[in-house]
Amino acid sequence: MHPMLNIAIRAARSAGNIIVRSLQHVDHLEVTIKSRNDFVTDVDRLAEQEIINAIRKAYPEHAILAEESGQQGENETVWVIDPLDGTTNFLHGFPHYCVSIAVMVRGKIEHGVIYDPLRDEMFTATRGAGAQLNDRRLRVAKRKELTASLLATGFPFKYPQYLDSYLATFNAVFPQVADVRRAGSAALDLAYVAAGRLDGYWEIGLEKWDLAAGVLLIEEAGGVVSDFVGGDDYFEHGNLVVGNLAVQKQILASITPHLSDDLKK
Repeated sequence: MHPMLNIAIRAARSAGNIIVRSLQHVDHLEVTIKSRNDFVTDVDRLAEQEIINAIRKAYPEHAILAEESGQQGENETVWVIDPLDGTTNFLHGFPHYCVSIAVMVRGKIEHGVIYDPLRDEMFTATRGAGAQLNDRRLRVAKRKELTASLLATGFPFKYPQYLDSYLATFNAVFPQVADVRRAGSAALDLAYVAAGRLDGYWEIGLEKWDLAAGVLLIEEAGGVVSDFVGGDDYFEHGNLVVGNLAVQKQILASITPHLSDDLKK
């Protein structure tokens, strides 16, 4: 195992322990509203600081991009951190949230970890070395048609100006598939695509920390990742379509005609 992946795993597990311990007093947490429907708690901050401390101890020169504390330092190696993806779920006792940590070197994701502390599921990937779930090799699902596929998505709650476009894509996709899930943690949903539990996923306006680790997991599990025009600018715009080669292409073909022009850039 690469040393940086090992640090990421240890940091994710430590952050997960903080999250699980806090479940006993969720009602007493300090909650701050960052924007409409976007919350942060002191658990987010504590978990993030735990991760940063672990990274700083091992790699003090590396840069960090974290959801709550932002950009720290300048280096060709950047750790991209979401300490609690699915905070709203966490606050409501809905058991679908995770810790996400990725390592980006010269603009390319090299290592990724997504940890579900409730199920003790550790999804890991290193570029060129495959993806694993608790040491079991992962492969994306093999379904070739949307008809039998189970997809996931996310609502653009931070970008209400795209709601009509999003609903048009949903209306285009939904009649073609077995069903669609919206569980509220993009990172964990992407891990589920890598694990073959979901056949595909699409969303508008994700942040780098939402998708960095999950993108690598999917690629290393044999899946395909693109933006809404089939390119690789998903980090720039946060617009993402993933799945195996066949399903990803069909999702893309279904949603593209319904996107507003600014979503096709």
